[in-house]
Amino acid sequence: MNEKDNVKQKQLDAYRVKDNGEALTTNQGLRVEDDEHSLKVGPRGPTIMEDFHFREKMTHFDHERIPERVVHARGFGAHGEFELYESLAKYTKAKFLTDTSLRTPLFVRFSTVAGSRGSSDTVRDVRGFAVKFYTEEGNYDLVGNNMPVFFIQDAVKFPDFIHAVKPEPPNEIPQASSAHDTFWDFVSMNTETAHMIMWVMSGRALPRSFRMMEGFGVHTFRFVNEEGKGHFVKFHWKPKLGVHSLVWDETQKIAGKDPDFNRRDLWHAIEHGDYPEFELGIQILKEEDEFSFDFDILDSTKLWPEEIVPVQIVGKMTLNRNTDNFFAETEQVAFHVGNIVPGIDFTNDPLLQGRLFSYTDTQLTRLGGPNFAEIPINRPIAPVHNNQRDGMHRMTINPGQTSYHKNSLANNDPAQVPANKGGYRHYEEKVEGRKIKARSNSFDDHFSQASMFWHSMSPIEQSQIVDAFRFELGKVMSKQVRQRVVDVFSQVAEGLAEQIAVGIGATPTKGVAAAPAAISPALSMMTKTKTAATRKVAVMLGTGYRTAEVQALLKALTAAKVTADIVAINLVPVRGDDGTLIEPQQSLLTAASVLYDAVYVSGEAQGVDELLSDIASAGFVREAFQHYKTIAATGDGVRLLAAADAVHDARGDGAHPIGVLLAGQEDIGASFFTSFIEAIAQHRHWDRLLQNR
Repeated sequence: MNEKDNVKQKQLDAYRVKDNGEALTTNQGLRVEDDEHSLKVGPRGPTIMEDFHFREKMTHFDHERIPERVVHARGFGAHGEFELYESLAKYTKAKFLTDTSLRTPLFVRFSTVAGSRGSSDTVRDVRGFAVKFYTEEGNYDLVGNNMPVFFIQDAVKFPDFIHAVKPEPPNEIPQASSAHDTFWDFVSMNTETAHMIMWVMSGRALPRSFRMMEGFGVHTFRFVNEEGKGHFVKFHWKPKLGVHSLVWDETQKIAGKDPDFNRRDLWHAIEHGDYPEFELGIQILKEEDEFSFDFDILDSTKLWPEEIVPVQIVGKMTLNRNTDNFFAETEQVAFHVGNIVPGIDFTNDPLLQGRLFSYTDTQLTRLGGPNFAEIPINRPIAPVHNNQRDGMHRMTINPGQTSYHKNSLANNDPAQVPANKGGYRHYEEKVEGRKIKARSNSFDDHFSQASMFWHSMSPIEQSQIVDAFRFELGKVMSKQVRQRVVDVFSQVAEGLAEQIAVGIGATPTKGVAAAPAAISPALSMMTKTKTAATRKVAVMLGTGYRTAEVQALLKALTAAKVTADIVAINLVPVRGDDGTLIEPQQSLLTAASVLYDAVYVSGEAQGVDELLSDIASAGFVREAFQHYKTIAATGDGVRLLAAADAVHDARGDGAHPIGVLLAGQEDIGASFFTSFIEAIAQHRHWDRLLQNR
């Protein structure tokens, strides 16, 4: 970063306290002699109210928590920067989207939607994907999700949707889960949810990592250029690592083993210099093409198929710095879809229009009044001058006697700014009509894009969607609700409804399924980028392991940017065949296969016997195999795979299962390690799933 681009970091540094050998003080700066004991009448006497230090310390503690977000309560953030590949001046006058020399600082917060702050990272849920750009023209917030559509079309139904998906009022159960009666009752009674439900039942709701999920602005926005011409635009974030998911059984186990799985993954990646990268893509439509499709472009339950409106890649976001304090930054960051800059404007999407009200309203409650923009993480790098004063937690000290507009006593300062000098001017759109509580008929189609999604999935993805429906509806106690859901999805795809019905004791309706609007290969995760970079491997070994083999393996993995943990029986240094000691990062007690992308078993007889002495070792490998992960074993390591039932192919033809690599002593070398890394890059070997069906 150059001096100019470093403004936000310097701004945050100004608020950062560096406690390096400093004297302990009260909040008033008074040096504290004793922070171990409260002031008492004698060693065993009552505490005295005179102890101002105790009162200050305890009062602060009692008020440390602020109301958590009603939605997106569990989140994790990081700092980064945005670079523009090519100027978009043809479409917008936003400076950070027209000047390719700029490096715009930003802050990203990823989140789940339904759960509380204390819930798990890996629940089945939508993921928030909110980006705050600190531009020279003010803060711009792109507040989106990892899915391009939403459950509802009109914001007036948002409280109803959230009430339905949240834990049920009588018992506050279940936490961070949509698998209960009220949510599916809402779905069955509000068929506009059908398209979004298809996304939520897919692997998109179970991301392997925040670094491996797409982001979307969801709504149709408007670009406005210097000439005042408008274009409709949708925003996309494309992860450089590809789009990959966990499997359902895995997510539930991770929730117990490491509920912080996704946030820990992001933190460690940045700490290790594996900076996550997302490319910014835009879909552009001319205003005259607004009504050229068989869906309404302002309907937030619809996407623009990439095959019809291509995504243009125009820039890149790099996340390169972790937070210094989770509360001060991630918890206090305040996003608002209404934080925009010249060159970006809104449309009449009724869900977007409602969001323009909701965000400011909720920040007033969460952050204690109207001055939340002065909190360091929210403060723009653009200068702030206006006539707003006072309010709770006011940080700015404004001199002078005027706090109104217009004024003569201060020469009418601060002054309005003409649009041609950078002042924001709303897009001049002609709007007319009668006041009416209604929705356009163009929003009536609830099923064709849900059908498109289903028919665009691979057989593997379809099977996972069916299993998701069966699990979720299997938790619904009301048979009436279960049947209504099947009725709804009978209108999406007959085959889908039939498979759901078989699992939950319902009856599908024949002959009512919508014809898919189109097939969109871009919707399938199977078509996305595959790379082994930043994946995590468990290297299992015991006493007598071949030192040369393990050292060569670790070198090859490091070169491929793959992280490896040595997993042994205990956290005790393990001696190799030449006497070399290696320090395990995990033991069989502290590790779990669900926390890794692949497993490698180093196979010297003594070491394999040692691993087999603990039944957990076979369970470790078996679970990785059942989750379709890459497994490699050398020499005697095949015995551990045999104990885990991970050697023989279900086809019974004597071939090894897909994604299982074996090597004898003479075959261990660079080519074997390359094959292992290439197999890891496949993410999972899904064909095992089809073999077992």
